[in-house]
Amino acid sequence: MSSKITSIADVRRHFLNNKRPIYFISATNFNLLGIGDWVGNFRHINYIDCFDRRQRNVFVPREKFPRDFEGIEDINNYLLEHKEVIDFIQSRAQGDDAGIATFLMFDEHTEEVCEQLGLKIAFPPAALRSRMDNKIETVRIGNKAGVPSVPNVLAKVGSYQELLEVSRELGTDLVVQTAYGDSGHTTFFIASEEDYYKVAEEIEAEPEVKIMKRINCRGSAIEACATRSGTVVGPLMTELVGFKSLTPYKGGWCGNEMFAGAFSQTVRDKAREYTFKFGEALREEGYRGYFELDFLIDMDGGEVYLGELNPRVTGASSLTNVAAFAHSDIPLFLFHLLEFSELDFDLDIAEINERWSHPESIDSWSQLVIKHTEESVDLLTAAPASGVWRMEQDGRIAYDHYDSHPHAAENEHEAFFLRISGEGDFRYEGADLGILITRGRLMDDDFQLTERARAWIEGIRGEYAGQPLQDPVVEEVAVSHAIGGGNFKIL
Repeated sequence: MSSKITSIADVRRHFLNNKRPIYFISATNFNLLGIGDWVGNFRHINYIDCFDRRQRNVFVPREKFPRDFEGIEDINNYLLEHKEVIDFIQSRAQGDDAGIATFLMFDEHTEEVCEQLGLKIAFPPAALRSRMDNKIETVRIGNKAGVPSVPNVLAKVGSYQELLEVSRELGTDLVVQTAYGDSGHTTFFIASEEDYYKVAEEIEAEPEVKIMKRINCRGSAIEACATRSGTVVGPLMTELVGFKSLTPYKGGWCGNEMFAGAFSQTVRDKAREYTFKFGEALREEGYRGYFELDFLIDMDGGEVYLGELNPRVTGASSLTNVAAFAHSDIPLFLFHLLEFSELDFDLDIAEINERWSHPESIDSWSQLVIKHTEESVDLLTAAPASGVWRMEQDGRIAYDHYDSHPHAAENEHEAFFLRISGEGDFRYEGADLGILITRGRLMDDDFQLTERARAWIEGIRGEYAGQPLQDPVVEEVAVSHAIGGGNFKIL
């Protein structure tokens, strides 16, 4: 066999026979569920033990030290500096080569620690990723690539009157976004002076914000990978946004659906074309590898607008990498690993993109990200186990068996649940309780939750129980934890 990779079979064979340690280091293994089936010597290093130590390819340090985290980067840096993790990585190292590290998020300190440990990071530098992650920069790259955003202006805002003046052509019903942050926390809907004053401090602290005309839109997401052979594009997914039964954050992401008929053929084709263009533009900027684009589909005019860029694996990756097209070829994440390998490869990306655009390549999956939505804090005394759950005809659910892969849910009466918050954890507003992944759709054509979705949400919530906080000291710690944890998402 030639040493040059020229086919999907070559890629599949290479990674199945891989001997070099490859790690996904993150709070949980949610984003890359099932990748270990494709990549030899692949391990997850996580902060949260979602599987009660039943999953062999997930390493979670036993001893944890109390610490407040301000972002997922902090969690990853904590893990990489933890003695148990260092010992684990060194025990699997091959001389000075400790292997390859991948992350959901990382920063310059992560890069320093990885260098000390002998780990190579399979992502562009943190500084470049941070620049690409800037929502203002996303608009500019999109404009340059011919990928339009919702009519907008980019400006510094110091008052409500200034906001109205700079956005005069957009009307008075506006959406304002800051450069960085989770959309559930940093997207502001402003239709009046009263709306503005609620978030004025956050807007005025920014050197520049994105001010958009508010449109009647549906959220969507698409994942892709920029490689030296071209940009590989996954299918367009719907997004679940702001459902009060799932998230306390208006505009906050709370799940996805993937099915062949998501939006019209015209919209799907346009989104794929824009994603390819954007991926090629990212390559010109020096970025390569995995990324995700949010598109806003205008329900009145049918236009497809660029929403935001996530230069990384995302919460939607758990669906992108388990669908039929991924199993008929390879998961999108393997293109990412290939791009950051030292292998010489030349793949026909146009042929792959054509194949992945066919409806028969896309089976139907959905996921719900279930957060605690009440303004309360308590200590969890019971939580549902990760694995396969089954729903009876009357809507009641029951635990069926342990598994670590969404594919273990065989039909729409079953669902794979990944528990995030467990017994002994604080439950607070915005805390991630868990993720439910199932076959089929969980929204109807009007983008409302189906009866089955509501039954799953109610059923899973019913499996949690909490104890009120009696000790004022414990309550103070819990509230502090709630404030810190609620300001960033860990998935």
